[in-house]
Amino acid sequence: MRTVFYLIRKEFIQIFRNKFISKAVFGIPILQMLILVPAITFELKNVKLTIIDKDMTSESRGLISKLDGSTFFKVSSSTFSEDEANNLLHRNKCSMILQIPSGFGKDIGTGKQGKLLATFDAVNASSAQLTWAYLNGVIRDYNTDLINKNITTNPLVPLPRIQVTNRYWYNEMLNYKYYMLPGILVILVTAIGFLLAGLNMVREKEIGTIEQINVTPVRKYHFIIAKMVPFLLIGLTDLALGLVIGKLAFNIPFEGSILLLFLCSSIFLVAVLGMALFISTFSGTQQQYMFVAFFCMIIFILMSGIFTPYESMPMWAQDFNLINPVAYLMRINRMVMLKGSTISDISRELYSLVLIAIGFTTLAVRRYRKTA
Repeated sequence: MRTVFYLIRKEFIQIFRNKFISKAVFGIPILQMLILVPAITFELKNVKLTIIDKDMTSESRGLISKLDGSTFFKVSSSTFSEDEANNLLHRNKCSMILQIPSGFGKDIGTGKQGKLLATFDAVNASSAQLTWAYLNGVIRDYNTDLINKNITTNPLVPLPRIQVTNRYWYNEMLNYKYYMLPGILVILVTAIGFLLAGLNMVREKEIGTIEQINVTPVRKYHFIIAKMVPFLLIGLTDLALGLVIGKLAFNIPFEGSILLLFLCSSIFLVAVLGMALFISTFSGTQQQYMFVAFFCMIIFILMSGIFTPYESMPMWAQDFNLINPVAYLMRINRMVMLKGSTISDISRELYSLVLIAIGFTTLAVRRYRKTA
């Protein structure tokens, strides 16, 4: 153990001797949390809407007022020309065209179905689908207002109706920051463990200092453990810093056990550090390592479920995520922080992380070669 202790001490001295790394370790998490958490959102507000109102009745004006009064739409322009409207859509001056044909108000007045034509900019498919859902919601409210306005039944006999109430559990106000911050924390911890640990080892190869260790009787697992422990502690420190920033800057709730979160993050960091050191064993330069690490990180993060639900992925992607440690910690963070999940609720994810950590650490130890 004394050997490992002295090696860990050497690693800390080497890390903090590098002025850039010593500043980046604590500066990057602060900037990342303050910038990414409020910036990354799938919420749509003020969708630019172009209106073609060929009806010009009180009914059509009522619908336009309903749209303009919602928090989702902003009527940016009106025209009677379809070509002009399509040109605005083509030049990205609006995201949606709503055409109200002549006879719309008359059809509604006679009890017929009113018809509308909506055209969406679907370059971003997610935005188009959300805009369509918002439009349906506004039209549904408009229909309800028309029904209530045109009731001709006996006012003494109440109209039978179903009252629907809803409640959103774990994020009642649908605050997107609550959903994104646990995911941003995972990216933060991944970047610290995956990038810095591997680069640190490859850098020693480039400058030749690793050869001094290789000619000593230090065992391979001593060396790997000493490489992992400093960045494990730094990653957990950055996680704590991220949680503090999340609470102070965004008032993020924390319903579960903070010890459980740190336990899972520790196992995750061992897995990521093992993977980083395994890759660094066959990387000769920092450029080679950065290329492989960037490739792996992009895949792991984008397939982790931070942007798209895990259940919506094709089966082959879900099977790939069985070896994706980022996907497991992504679910653990959100379940522990927002739901207050216990260890029994996340046992599958926890055991999977343990297996991945053991696997990659073993590969790193076996792949490392001591050469004089």
